[in-house]
Amino acid sequence: MRLDKWLKVSRLIKRRTVANEAADNGRISVNGKEAKASYDVKIGDILEMKFGDRTVKVEVLSTAEIVGKADAISMYRQI
Repeated sequence: MRLDKWLKVSRLIKRRTVANEAADNGRISVNGKEAKASYDVKIGDILEMKFGDRTVKVEVLSTAEIVGKADAISMYRQI
């Protein structure tokens, strides 16, 4: 699954366009390397996102295409 879509489905970022812009601006890294929105997310990847002065680091646990709001948090584990 594409990085921008995974971020939207997991509800870490509200809109796919916002996720796309964050990746294009270098605010998202995967396994320590800057990633583009088209990066193929795999289970076990470590994502680091910078939002202003705050940094969120998560491990990918699932890449399901359709996930309900209540189950979205089960797609990742915060580090």
